Amino acid sequence: MSTIDLATILPIIAQMKYRNPIPTIDIIIEIAGEIVLIKRKNPPHGWAIPGGFVDYGESVEEAARRETKEETGLDITGLRQFHTYSDPNRDPRHHTISVVFVCQASGKPRASSDAAEIGLFTKDTLPEELAFDHRQILDDYFNRRY
Repeated sequence: MSTIDLATILPIIAQMKYRNPIPTIDIIIEIAGEIVLIKRKNPPHGWAIPGGFVDYGESVEEAARRETKEETGLDITGLRQFHTYSDPNRDPRHHTISVVFVCQASGKPRASSDAAEIGLFTKDTLPEELAFDHRQILDDYFNRRY
């Protein structure tokens, strides 16, 4: 059995870079039988479920409330987890894992933060151009696959 020289191996270990998926959240916000979508200001462009990155030290639930307020101006109730999506190709920028939530809100959503536009949609009025894997997420949501 050979011994390991820690003085030799530690600098190698210190230089190793781990590549892990990035945690994100998406929030399906229900208002009077419709859902809120934002039109993204930044690439990748298209309509999207409101959401974003989880900040260090923040729970996914806190991130969902923060991102909802930042992107739509809405306060939410009834926040509950819907499903987790982790396909490595779901975001063209990098590998993300998204915890998707469903919640309710009232009032008029306002486009702010990363949102160029905002709208209310039903299953039959969804925009053609949806970003990321949001068509799959909304298909699962509207067809109650959870």
